[in-house]
Amino acid sequence: MTPAASVRVSPEQGELRYQRCGACETANFAPTEMCRGCSSRALQWATSAGRGSVYSWTVVRRPATREPGDTYAVAIVDLDEGYRMLTNLVEVEPTEIHSGMRVRVDLRPTGEERVLPFFTPDRN
Repeated sequence: MTPAASVRVSPEQGELRYQRCGACETANFAPTEMCRGCSSRALQWATSAGRGSVYSWTVVRRPATREPGDTYAVAIVDLDEGYRMLTNLVEVEPTEIHSGMRVRVDLRPTGEERVLPFFTPDRN
């Protein structure tokens, strides 16, 4: 199995997907050719529920201009399925971010037929 994009895009919807090993059930992300847990090649694609918690984060400030988007938060998110993902946090003030904060995926178009996973606070 050749690694592929972690987000499947269709005109109607996007899905956050990851690999799960059919031999040992280890979640693999980013996509690989062999399981990180047991080296099996029995990897299968699964759809993530897109919910997790913030493991760590940093706030990037670019003072060159005052344009929107000069400040953004980059985070490592622990997904409930058992893998970690580097992403951006959106729709949250930097002072509100904390370890363990519950988040959910927000798939956003960033170009023609390209969708990227961002994460927002999970207020449910």
